[in-house]
Amino acid sequence: MASSTLSKQKPYDSCWTPKQNKVFEKALAKYDKDTPDRWHNVAKAIGGKSEDDVKRHYQILLEDLRHIESGHVPIPNYKSTPTTFPLSTTLVGF
Repeated sequence: MASSTLSKQKPYDSCWTPKQNKVFEKALAKYDKDTPDRWHNVAKAIGGKSEDDVKRHYQILLEDLRHIESGHVPIPNYKSTPTTFPLSTTLVGF
């Protein structure tokens, strides 16, 4: 029985720190879709991630955007917080 290509691939590293996500976003802006070796450059900029990791992370980002744009992700119901002081009292002297 032949083994599938998927079984030979390294599993996707789904743990991304906020710093790695920020570097990822900046690298995507720097290395656009027409950049040769885009995924290699993005992975190198982040460090500790493979080309497959960054490609998969990008696909997840695109899926999230599609869900948001299609209205499948509800807008959070932010609770308004009551102010302690009326606005007029906080602006006295300005």
